Amino acid sequence: MLFNLSLRYKLPLLGAVLILATALALSASFLATSWDNLHKDMVKNSEDLGQTMARSLFTALLHDNVWQAFETISLPFKEDSESTLAESLIVLDAERRVFASSHPNEHRVTSELSSLGADFQTLDREIAANPEHPSLILESTIASHFFIAIPIAIAIASDNVRIGTLIVAHNKDQIRHRFDRSIRNAVWITLLILAVLLPVNWYWGGRMVAPLQLVTRRLSRINAGELTPLDPHLYPYRDEVGALYLAYRQMLDAMREKLALEQEVVKQEKMAAVGRLTASIAHEINNPLGGMLNSVSTLKRYGPADPLSQKTINLLERGLSQIRDTVAALLVEAKVTSRQLTAHDIDDVMLLVAPSAHKQNVEIDWETNFGDPLDLPSTPVRQLLINLVLNAIQAAGQHGHVTVRTGTGEGALSLVVENDGQVLSAEHQARLFEPFSSFSQHGNGLGLWICYQIVTQLRGAIRAETTSTLTRFVVALPLNPQGSSE
Repeated sequence: MLFNLSLRYKLPLLGAVLILATALALSASFLATSWDNLHKDMVKNSEDLGQTMARSLFTALLHDNVWQAFETISLPFKEDSESTLAESLIVLDAERRVFASSHPNEHRVTSELSSLGADFQTLDREIAANPEHPSLILESTIASHFFIAIPIAIAIASDNVRIGTLIVAHNKDQIRHRFDRSIRNAVWITLLILAVLLPVNWYWGGRMVAPLQLVTRRLSRINAGELTPLDPHLYPYRDEVGALYLAYRQMLDAMREKLALEQEVVKQEKMAAVGRLTASIAHEINNPLGGMLNSVSTLKRYGPADPLSQKTINLLERGLSQIRDTVAALLVEAKVTSRQLTAHDIDDVMLLVAPSAHKQNVEIDWETNFGDPLDLPSTPVRQLLINLVLNAIQAAGQHGHVTVRTGTGEGALSLVVENDGQVLSAEHQARLFEPFSSFSQHGNGLGLWICYQIVTQLRGAIRAETTSTLTRFVVALPLNPQGSSE
């Protein structure tokens, strides 16, 4: 279950375990070093104390002055007891009898050293076995004391004659008491460090995992079609998590591009299917339609002359003509024999749409940025621009404003038509170039359909853009789209 936890909890927990293990290891190392240093300092201080007192005790032993020896070994215990590591000081004569003691009630004068207890018996044997040893340290794991024996000797000729021994006795309980204080200090310091590091570790773990959790949530929603971008300022660093954020953004951009491409392909296939269907229907309608128009023409010429018949024939002719015009609009030829496009063609479009603009009091700004003839057929391009501008005038409404920009660049003719009328809705944009799908109260919805067909046949691209105040149609037509102008 631990390994199945969220990283939000797993990382802080693992970090806490590492911090605790490190703290315990450092504390154990500190305590071991502290115990070793305490033991070494105690031995060193005891040896220094013994060497110093041995010189003073020599005279007392030589003259058999017990009081002088007692005064000498009692001096350290008249000071602060906390600063005195030794439990007692004992002076032995040459026969290892007590000559003087800092605690005479416990170590009576003239008592045999071996009679003072089991610990002293072992010490007595060690001193007897090592009479020439400069100093003797006796420490047993089962004894309650450990001793440092320092000889008191006089130099005669080239030899040192031992006249006594100074014993520095230490109680292990007193040493453990001082070591316990070191342990308590180490524990408090460790707890203080843990009190600081554990919250920092928990915060750091949460801070590190939060970006990963966010990416995980976003990835889990991709299948539902939710392509939500990540704020680049959320994690601006360049480590592995930053690389993950960058990869997520790149993947999101690629998926959006792929989705847009798929939507465009579906749209083109849909429009192509609609185009093939409408072209087939138009061709099927044209055959009987031509016969009916010929019959109407014959009736007008040779039919009955009464007013009612002529009125009926005229009504039929107008209806059939409207059907013919509608069908003709659905048949945009793939190849058109036409001269090259010039700036004069743009001027002609300006003249042709001027009456419609004047009727609705629409102001049109024109901008033409090419002069030489372009390798594009003039007739379909003129029809394309006329349809776009008339739609813009209609959408702008009374006292509206339309902007038309034409120019060349990067091997293509660019046409941009803007109006400040009502912006396109999402539903309108989805069916913008379909025939008979006009969302306005005017027209039959074939204008943009014809524009789309012309742009497709000229191997160009057309798109609609909207802002809060403008609707813009952008067309790009590659120059020499058919290989040569016809």
